[in-house]
Amino acid sequence: MMSLPSNPPELPPRVFDDGDYERIDAGLADTDRLLADSYPGDAGTRQPVHTVYVPADRYSPSLAADWGQQALAAAAEAGGIRRLAELVGLAPGLAAEIAPRVEAKLRDEPIEDLRIDFEDGYLAAGRSQDPDATEDAEAIRAADQVTAAIASGTATPFIGIRFKCLEEATRRRGLRTLELFVSRLVQSGGVPEGLVLTLPKVSTVDQVKAMVYAVERLESSLGLRPGRLGFEVQVETPQIIIGADGSHPVAQLPHQADGRITALHYGTYDYSASLQIAAAYQSMEHPAADFAKEVMQLAVAGTGIRLSDGSTNVLPVGDADQREEAWKLHARLVRRSLERGFYQGWDLHAHQLPTRYIATYAFYREGLPKAAERLGNYVRQTAGAVLDEPATARALAAFVLRGVQCGAVGADEVHASTGLSELDLTHLAHPRLAQPRLAQPRPAHSRAAEQTPASTVAAPAAEPQGASR
Repeated sequence: MMSLPSNPPELPPRVFDDGDYERIDAGLADTDRLLADSYPGDAGTRQPVHTVYVPADRYSPSLAADWGQQALAAAAEAGGIRRLAELVGLAPGLAAEIAPRVEAKLRDEPIEDLRIDFEDGYLAAGRSQDPDATEDAEAIRAADQVTAAIASGTATPFIGIRFKCLEEATRRRGLRTLELFVSRLVQSGGVPEGLVLTLPKVSTVDQVKAMVYAVERLESSLGLRPGRLGFEVQVETPQIIIGADGSHPVAQLPHQADGRITALHYGTYDYSASLQIAAAYQSMEHPAADFAKEVMQLAVAGTGIRLSDGSTNVLPVGDADQREEAWKLHARLVRRSLERGFYQGWDLHAHQLPTRYIATYAFYREGLPKAAERLGNYVRQTAGAVLDEPATARALAAFVLRGVQCGAVGADEVHASTGLSELDLTHLAHPRLAQPRLAQPRPAHSRAAEQTPASTVAAPAAEPQGASR
């Protein structure tokens, strides 16, 4: 160990005086504000591993449990979770390790994030002579069903709606559905903490600004605190990736939405179709998809906005051979997304749930031993085979924390191998948080406490505080 000299050398004369420091501080004040305000980093709260979309007319409080039972039955027909895990490529030891965890997940929390769909998956016009009246009624019914799910304890941790986009043809219909759904939730007792609103087919920054105005009006009119309502943006059009002026509008979104955007979701099939890619080749792993997602990743890095990959429409629902091929594809695509930093994706059918959790749990459990060893060495300042810098230590902690949050890894086993609690992991992964919070799911049964009577609020809030994420 190097020791300091008993007589340190004489320091050279100072060059920078207080005036120099003040001048540099003044010149970088805008940069300091930009980094502090626009790049706060991730909040450390739980991010769901997937989003399930169901047409609005098919949602009921029992849907999550029903999907879980269907998933378990499909896996059992294929020989069980362990056999299915081996089928999609896991080593026998790892398959045996994760099988009980996946089975428990499918019983206890088969769906983490549920979106009641009033957009592409909803076809009121084909079922009714008065589609507007039908959608009005079903928007209210959806809110009532969410309230019932909360009351019965069957609500998923994250839940909300996807309404129609803000293009001219569907704009008023979409806003009306949004208004009815949120208003009814408030009328029935409040907005759940896990509420998620999804704005589809965004093509310009102005559409996001319009959405900011819409949620501000809802908050002010319904007595919700300013900033209570955030929303996701679906990246489904090439115009949001490269605009008419050659810029990347998606990179402007985090800085034009007053902190309201919680996530960007890639829309596999709308985006691919917009690029004239033949249907047979539309995929989450098409080079065009990878380009769009890389731009999305760069656009939101450091902002705290999360990312979700899209879906595969190849469903495991045919004969045994077809199911096996579809499961292999789904598991491989889930793993591919995770390796590329997309920790969430879409699932379209109950039979995709087993491979969602098999691939996700395998990803975290395979990486845990090395990550825990390196993390433990870093915390204890023990020499190891890899010399990790603080940024890498944060990435290691974030990886392990995500594994704990989704159920792939136990907090007790992390503590045993690293000496770190879940709260320690959160602090280490997200050191910029002024008041770090233990990462927990936002339970859908928890109602916002900030509500005030709507009659006491007369105008839209002028200074929204940023959406809860």
